[in-house]
Amino acid sequence: MNPIRSTPRMLTALIVCLLTIGLWQLGEGSWIYAKAGLAQHLLQRAWSRTLAGEAGAKPWPWADTWPVARLLVPSQHIDQIVLEGAYGRTLAFGPGHVESARPIGSADTIILTGHRDTHFSFLKRLRQSDVIELDTATGIPRQYRVKNIRIADSRNASIGIEQDQSQLVLVTCYPFDAIQAGGPLRYVVTATMEGTP
Repeated sequence: MNPIRSTPRMLTALIVCLLTIGLWQLGEGSWIYAKAGLAQHLLQRAWSRTLAGEAGAKPWPWADTWPVARLLVPSQHIDQIVLEGAYGRTLAFGPGHVESARPIGSADTIILTGHRDTHFSFLKRLRQSDVIELDTATGIPRQYRVKNIRIADSRNASIGIEQDQSQLVLVTCYPFDAIQAGGPLRYVVTATMEGTP
């Protein structure tokens, strides 16, 4: 076999191989965004069913979570559906409610968690006195004002909940630009409720 003739064939095969891999990667990336967009649409539909009185309205048949609230932060143009449970499989689709013995509409303190690089990336831009709204399935909206922002070490610190106030606590991993996720630091935003629900 002539090595001069085989070089263009090998080059062509390499180019075809690289193009195939590139198209496959582009498809994978596009699928993630398409799936996220579809999930938001399905979450909005499930939230509408929840407001209409359907208990545990699942966004898709195999879901192990359901919408429990709608989180709005007007200063950051945030409008997100909050899901029950703070598990990795839940947090992939939206912020999660840290489960408690009482439902989200009745708890004095509500704790929500989300990923630092997706749904809760806006926390780094929140400032004291910013308003956070939480619509619950009871139909009674709650308004909170940011009171405290701090960084806590999950190995030796607690969230620090005041017993005499209704609070909303938003928690995400910290730092926001960490290369590897899952470190011990947490970014904690505490907001107190204004008025009575």
